[in-house]
Amino acid sequence: MSYIESLRVFVRVVELGSITSGGRDLRLTPAVASKRLKELENHLGVRLFNRTTRSITPTEVGRVFYDDARQVLETLDTAEARVASFSQSPHGAIRVTAPLGVGRRIVAPFVPEFTDRYPEIEVRMRLSDRRVDLLADGQDMAFFVGAPQDSNMKLRKIADCERVLCASPAYLSAFGTPTQPEDLMERQHNCLLLRYPRSPEYFWTLMSAGGPLKLEVRGKFDADDGDVLTDWALAGRGIVNKPRFDVADHLGCGALVEVLPNTPPVPSIFGCLYPHKKLQDPKIRLFVEHIAAQSRSIFLGHQGPGARS
Repeated sequence: MSYIESLRVFVRVVELGSITSGGRDLRLTPAVASKRLKELENHLGVRLFNRTTRSITPTEVGRVFYDDARQVLETLDTAEARVASFSQSPHGAIRVTAPLGVGRRIVAPFVPEFTDRYPEIEVRMRLSDRRVDLLADGQDMAFFVGAPQDSNMKLRKIADCERVLCASPAYLSAFGTPTQPEDLMERQHNCLLLRYPRSPEYFWTLMSAGGPLKLEVRGKFDADDGDVLTDWALAGRGIVNKPRFDVADHLGCGALVEVLPNTPPVPSIFGCLYPHKKLQDPKIRLFVEHIAAQSRSIFLGHQGPGARS
């Protein structure tokens, strides 16, 4: 299997841009990852990378070889998944990505129980509020809260997710409490926005009697980490648009106060995206089902006063 392992190292180094990152992703030291690459180059009799003290980039032949190597690994993974469906003991690694808040509060708490039940499965989580390309980043699945846009992936909806606008009592005392959606666009109000490259959240869409109301809100500062926005809201710096489960404890103790409860943000969904081919892999199905079953209580327990179960 050493040749296959070398192929995996090669592919991940190309995708992540460094030997250290590629090795870490496969739980290898940089020295071992570098050795695997050299063995592969010696076997092929070509140089796959241009190396400098600061960077490593694939050569022309390396770029050509990458496409074929990735296809070989995908075919092998599919074949192994089919065989695994006949096994009573699923095994292997699952690569999971999720936004920071979703990963910390919904997915991660239920991982230990899953690995206790299936001790031959490894779960490797990568948390980021940035949009992730599942195929390019080598991930098996992506949990999310929102509205997925990638129609090439299989979507598993797990639960409806209420959203809430909220701010601290200190902020509302200093700047006033909005009484209608249009108040959010007034200059004195600071809306805390989740923004990153290609971020879709430049508008807030609220539910009104006349249907969805799209507001072009603004703020003095934004961040690509949802927890930072919550911290700013707690510090009295603005109004934030968050999933209710994410701020339920702060609402419960009064550190944050819901605003415009009669015109809340349009709900989103909690779900999971994964490539269609992963349907053949039993460990993927088992993990999605486990998170779905364990997490539903989170959303049922954090509905608003007027919500229906």
